[in-house]
Amino acid sequence: MPAYDPNNIFAKILRGELPCYKVYEDDKALAFLDIMPRAPGHTLVLPKAPARNMLDISPDDLAHVAKVAQKVAKAAMATLGSDGITVQQFNEGPGGQVVFHLHVHVIPRKSGVPMKPAASEKEKPEALAEMAKRLSAALAGG
Repeated sequence: MPAYDPNNIFAKILRGELPCYKVYEDDKALAFLDIMPRAPGHTLVLPKAPARNMLDISPDDLAHVAKVAQKVAKAAMATLGSDGITVQQFNEGPGGQVVFHLHVHVIPRKSGVPMKPAASEKEKPEALAEMAKRLSAALAGG
């Protein structure tokens, strides 16, 4: 497996070199909106540890990412009136991974509404900012 590249786009977001629409952050993880969401509220959950994917992350950091993904899913269900949640995680190119920093997709779903194709349409900044505000408030408990 190739080595972790500290210049991947998510590493740059974690270092504050690139912006994001943050919905949650703690000492071990960051969650922010996908700018090309497959559904409204599509959130990415990343470990702060430099892990290429689930094949090279510590079990404790992986468990923490799962805990944060669950928090995001619950907040999306409560705040967005979602009927379900799709969780996706890809490893290496043949597994569908495009950005090589571990991340989990948490995608709120509505009954009868198909997901958009991956990376197909960039969302308007105003819509992302409003969605981030709603989810962030729910995750903060208010």
